[in-house]
Amino acid sequence: QVQLVESGGGLVQAGGSLRLSCAASGRTFSSSAMGWFRQAPGKERECVAAISRSGGSTYYADSVKGRFTISRDNAKNTVYLQMNSLKPEDTAVYYCAASTPYYTFRTRAHEYDYWGQGTQVTVSS
Repeated sequence: QVQLVESGGGLVQAGGSLRLSCAASGRTFSSSAMGWFRQAPGKERECVAAISRSGGSTYYADSVKGRFTISRDNAKNTVYLQMNSLKPEDTAVYYCAASTPYYTFRTRAHEYDYWGQGTQVTVSS
């Protein structure tokens, strides 16, 4: 069993930065691939970034490449999403997810078996 708790969301002006954190409980964190997803109203949930269990491999959606950075600290059971140069189209609820069956990064929601409650990110123009 893995419990995930996100923090760090909020309201920011376009061009600003936020860092999301996801604290995980349970002993499987270090053996799980992790991902950050987002869902805007009326849109499907999409994977914006993902990371392998070691942190050695990462994935970014084209829409965030060069602006977002995913990282993890297995000693602290925490995964981060640093978001820079934010745009109004980044506005969404952001979810942290754990994929316990996999050690390489995953990009599809059905490959993740644990989810956080989500944190709202709003970027004003």
